[in-house]
Amino acid sequence: MTTPIPQPSSWIRRFTPLIPAGTQVLDVACGSGRHMRWLAQQGYQPLGIDRNPDSLQQAAQWGDTVQADLEDGSPWPLPDRQFGGVVVTNYLWRALFPQLFASVQPGGVLLYETFADGNASVGRPSSPEFLLQPGELLQQLAKAGPGWRVIAYEDGFLGDPDRFVQRIAAVREAVSEQPVRYSL
Repeated sequence: MTTPIPQPSSWIRRFTPLIPAGTQVLDVACGSGRHMRWLAQQGYQPLGIDRNPDSLQQAAQWGDTVQADLEDGSPWPLPDRQFGGVVVTNYLWRALFPQLFASVQPGGVLLYETFADGNASVGRPSSPEFLLQPGELLQQLAKAGPGWRVIAYEDGFLGDPDRFVQRIAAVREAVSEQPVRYSL
């Protein structure tokens, strides 16, 4: 039985136009495919990865899928692959940051949004293991080295439903003589 697909995140909707048109976009921990559906509707080629085969069965109607447990110590299932965009929402496994950043092609976009410190006061997740610490997304991106431009970053409280989040939209800059204009 299929379950209704929630609406895509407003953060993802807002910054999707930064992703190079028509490119393949990786949706990490895609679940049932809410962002895959959105991306397909916008003309992208979504590739979803998740460990739940039932969720992937539903997500597959919007693009390719890969079943993999990203937390079991297995190698990254998409070695040497790069994408026009990498989307991550409501998921945090710190050991994956290097692979996620490396998966964004030059000129591509990272859109990341997940729960942050303070969320325990309003619900789940509540374990610090699954909550970003203040400024952590910026710190992790800085570890990835030069060549990233942060377009937008937020760290705070959102309502409806109540939650603390951290989110970033960043472009992996392509080597170019001309500055790139990003429309917000």
